[in-house]
Amino acid sequence: MPDCPLAVASIAAALGPLAARFDVGVIAACESTNTLLLARAESAPSGTVIVAERQTAGRGRLGRSWHADPAASLTFSLLWRLPRGTVPSGLSLAVGVAVAEALQMFGIDDVALKWPNDILRDGKKLGGILIELSSGAAVIGIGLNVRLSPDLPDDVRGNAAALNRDVDRNELLARLLASLHGVLAEFSAGGFGAVRERWLALNAYAGAPVQILSGFSAPLVGRCAGVDTDGALLLETTSGVQRIISGDVSLRAL
Repeated sequence: MPDCPLAVASIAAALGPLAARFDVGVIAACESTNTLLLARAESAPSGTVIVAERQTAGRGRLGRSWHADPAASLTFSLLWRLPRGTVPSGLSLAVGVAVAEALQMFGIDDVALKWPNDILRDGKKLGGILIELSSGAAVIGIGLNVRLSPDLPDDVRGNAAALNRDVDRNELLARLLASLHGVLAEFSAGGFGAVRERWLALNAYAGAPVQILSGFSAPLVGRCAGVDTDGALLLETTSGVQRIISGDVSLRAL
């Protein structure tokens, strides 16, 4: 698969008129694009994007690391200022909708979402989302596997998926940003409820038996009954439907 170097001019050309809405910076390497953007959150304008060819200490949810090699992945962070008073509940799910819909427009049809922030392909992890809030802004980190690096640990490779096709990462990033622009506008106006039905249509575990794992309590078993209007997972158990708030828990299939 050929290398597709990232370039600001190429990304802007692919964005077209929307290029004016984003301030994109391309860097060769960094520890984490989220960390860099968080440091600039107080002064950076909404729409600031940092995309890195390589992350050396990329972070996922619950402190997990994210493996990213040059040309094998697309890793970037977007700073977005939501209107004052907007409740960010369900934001990671809304971002998942934006990512999945962009990938579908790019011809990747077998994409699903795992609550609260994983993008799956054929049941394996294609990408992830990490959202951090600072100085009235949301820093939205997204990582996608374009292809699987030969250096991936075996335990990671066994659960990972990739696009595995020739792809211009500049065009892919532009499509993702355009999709995010639309979904974030909907979220700003109506919260997660504005895109909830679209998330439900992409839910990888709709109606399936699952368990919720936590480091603080015994596993909770039930049937995935979707999500609430604020993004909480609805788990149908023998004692009734329970709301699971995104936090230090993990969803697993049974």
